Amino acid sequence: MKIISAVEAAKLIKTNDTIAISGSGGSGSPEATLKALVNRFRKNKCPKNLTVAAGIIPGNLTDDDVGLNCLAEPGLTGKAICAHYGKAKKFGEAVGENQFPAFGIPLGVYTHLLRAIAGKKPGVITHVGLNTFVDPRIESARLNQKAEEVEPIVEVIDIGGEEKLFYKSFPINVSIIKATYADKKGNLSLEWEPIIGEQFQLAAAAHNSGGIVIAEVEKVVEYGELKAKDVLIPERLVDYVIVTPPDKSLGEYNIPKHIPGLVGKKRIELSEIKPIEMSIRKICARRAMMELNKGVLVNLGVGMPELVANVLNEEGGIEDMTTSVETGITGGVAQSGVTFGIAYNPDSIIPDSDMFDLYDGGMLDCAVLGLAEVDREGNVNVSKFGKRVFGPGGFINITQNTPKIVFIGTFTSSGLDVQVNSKGLKIKNEGKVKKFVDRVQQISFSAKNAIKNKQDITYVTERAVFKLTAKGIELVEIAPNVDLKKDILANMEFKPRISKNLKIMDKKIFIPKKMGYKLK
Repeated sequence: MKIISAVEAAKLIKTNDTIAISGSGGSGSPEATLKALVNRFRKNKCPKNLTVAAGIIPGNLTDDDVGLNCLAEPGLTGKAICAHYGKAKKFGEAVGENQFPAFGIPLGVYTHLLRAIAGKKPGVITHVGLNTFVDPRIESARLNQKAEEVEPIVEVIDIGGEEKLFYKSFPINVSIIKATYADKKGNLSLEWEPIIGEQFQLAAAAHNSGGIVIAEVEKVVEYGELKAKDVLIPERLVDYVIVTPPDKSLGEYNIPKHIPGLVGKKRIELSEIKPIEMSIRKICARRAMMELNKGVLVNLGVGMPELVANVLNEEGGIEDMTTSVETGITGGVAQSGVTFGIAYNPDSIIPDSDMFDLYDGGMLDCAVLGLAEVDREGNVNVSKFGKRVFGPGGFINITQNTPKIVFIGTFTSSGLDVQVNSKGLKIKNEGKVKKFVDRVQQISFSAKNAIKNKQDITYVTERAVFKLTAKGIELVEIAPNVDLKKDILANMEFKPRISKNLKIMDKKIFIPKKMGYKLK
């Protein structure tokens, strides 16, 4: 192991290299190296044409020069293979503007593909992605037009008469990862990282591909000072170490300070977590909460689903069930926004690749996930909207392997304004964009798969609740004080089936005070 500067590290990356980056949204990003790399490119126009691999790409939800936004410079990135592009706005926009070929693969597949690369296996064979946009018979995981010009990364194969998808391995020249400490021999500890992520898999994949591993740490300590159980990446896998203190000017991004409650060193009082203000988002989260049962293990997705943990905590029911996040967190109160993927008071923190072994095997009882577009068949799109590109994240793994799914989101978007009172809901200004459409722009969730697998699927909005049936989606509940024809049917591109037992949503959902709700 050799200690070098970030500037020296950037010089180790060559034109046409495949580089793999650690990080998950607001956590675990090797910021110093990424900044040095883009500065080198701006000055010297090299390296060029990099293939960039990442999971939930690091970023702070802005177009600031942080995370993978640093690699959005035209000519620097030549191809991207990532699970989710939403956290780094500028990089996602570069994909949408067709700046370079980009693929979106399920996060669980990505983490398992890193293990396959490390083990010199040809790739990953799985059912995950069948009948979604990842399926070669639909879009072959392509997120833009330029991706159609390069070799596909996934194909359909037959194993024992069953269709599977085969995701191909590829060599990694450089892995750039973040850890907390290194000892003088090069062993790495992630002691204060709230997410373990893919760091070990990234290091193993690059090392066994004949590439190099660059690790950023806060501090180098004496050999023998780190506890063996805290060393998650042994020195054999580490070539270079950069010592860089946390950048506290970045706010919550990249967790610049040590917080005991996030890493299991200390439990905080749940009363310290403030309830969210009354809003459309809180209405949806409350109604989604009512789909959960006591004792379940539930995954909470990015965006509005994150709020379910908050409303559960407000109602005193957060300890009556167990939450889980695909980043490897089980238990605790999941956080939102830039800090999505971490939790206060976690019961356990494991690598996300291990978590997806469990998810793919059916460990989850239920999942609450985002809803951006739904069509007449019940398909859901969360991955691409015109030039706005997000990718699937862990969405496809979760929705194809969990018996009960609750999708939540507003009924329309772009300008929606509602008034909430004791009578229920009043639409003051309707959103310009309809979310219940004749055909989704991209299939992130396959209703065909769900019906075949007999999954229980519910779609929750602030004014209507639907269920998936073999004949499409069926309206089963409407909010008090809304008009079925004017407020619901007139704002859909298709007419759903309407339940003979159409119900009114519980009025307590719409009252700002605590509901007094207990899980069933």
